[in-house]
Amino acid sequence: MTRDTKNKTAETAVGEDTSAETSAVSSRRKFLTATGAAAVGGTAAIAFPNVSRAETTTWTMQSGWPSGDIFHEFAADYVGFVNEMSGGRMQINLLPSGAVVGALEIQDAIIGGALDGGHGVSAYWYGKDKTASLFGTPPSYGWNGNQFLGWMKYGGGQELYDELVQEVLGMDLVGFLTGPMPTQALGWFTEPIRGVDQLEGMRYRTVGLAADLMEEFGAAVTILGGADIVPALDRGVIDGAEFNNPSSDRFLGFQDVAKHWMLQSYHQDCEAFEISFNKTKFEGLPDEVQAILKHAGEAASSDMSWKAMDRYPDAQRDLVENHGVNLYITPDEILDAQLQAWDTVIERNSAENPFFGRVIESQREWAREVVGFDIVNEAPKERAYRHFFGEPPLPAEKL
Repeated sequence: MTRDTKNKTAETAVGEDTSAETSAVSSRRKFLTATGAAAVGGTAAIAFPNVSRAETTTWTMQSGWPSGDIFHEFAADYVGFVNEMSGGRMQINLLPSGAVVGALEIQDAIIGGALDGGHGVSAYWYGKDKTASLFGTPPSYGWNGNQFLGWMKYGGGQELYDELVQEVLGMDLVGFLTGPMPTQALGWFTEPIRGVDQLEGMRYRTVGLAADLMEEFGAAVTILGGADIVPALDRGVIDGAEFNNPSSDRFLGFQDVAKHWMLQSYHQDCEAFEISFNKTKFEGLPDEVQAILKHAGEAASSDMSWKAMDRYPDAQRDLVENHGVNLYITPDEILDAQLQAWDTVIERNSAENPFFGRVIESQREWAREVVGFDIVNEAPKERAYRHFFGEPPLPAEKL
């Protein structure tokens, strides 16, 4: 079958009238013949774009989350976007935490070549440089996760992240943030936390700069991956712990070892996921595939925030109604002390690390304007809620 016959057959298959195309096909043939002759003769010819061949690249990516956790589901959603948007050009195979390395070791595995990419949080590698936690668990400036991601996109955050990873630390990584997380609870405890004095000497699990913050209260902080928290709490290795959200906390089994859940805290008021890839491998991809890996993160970010709206309230209700969990609002005394502790953590780390201070100033400048705009512009949500619905369906006790 000739090329022209194939063209006509394809046109007929979609129900178009080929008779109207005859002159166009003839003209096109003449045009191509003329330009081909011009090229052979050394005359300037039309430049066609350099389109890469449709070859499949297969990568292995690991999340920092167990396979049944909604966080691993979020990672799978991102991978699904990439695989679908690339039309077969890119195939990412996702593994759960522990399949290759532990949750806290993903970054090193990417650099070393054991993995091509990872889905985690930057606070997990703040041991390399505490500035990393500013891209995962930043100070509580009154902003939410979406406003934090706005800083990454339009406030200079991405440029500072790239500088930290690639210049300050010299790591063969490229990454970006995705998925705004809501305020995280102070945590799960065997008895309610009514005052700051109860935190002194407590063996407590958190990550990133939240560890520095809780140490200001005299807590003995242990940094653990998600899957290790509940066993440690059950064995009495730690006295209290936080992870993230109702769905993940329920999956990990916090409700089986502690019944008092302290909501609202400034230790991790907003957070986002980090998607990382080996920089050398990433830059070896065609430009359009690199763009897919980046923009799929933005699509997954929106989808995750909507999915959380659907899933988190149901999980919280289940924990209260079917597992005997008690909800409490963290006392104002603790919240105020946390903000004062943030002042200390920020000042100390900025003095020790000038780059840390640069990131802090960039974040403060963004939050001052963006959060300030919302404060004067947005109508009070609680007032409207109480007008139409009264008390929240699962009221938490104010201590």
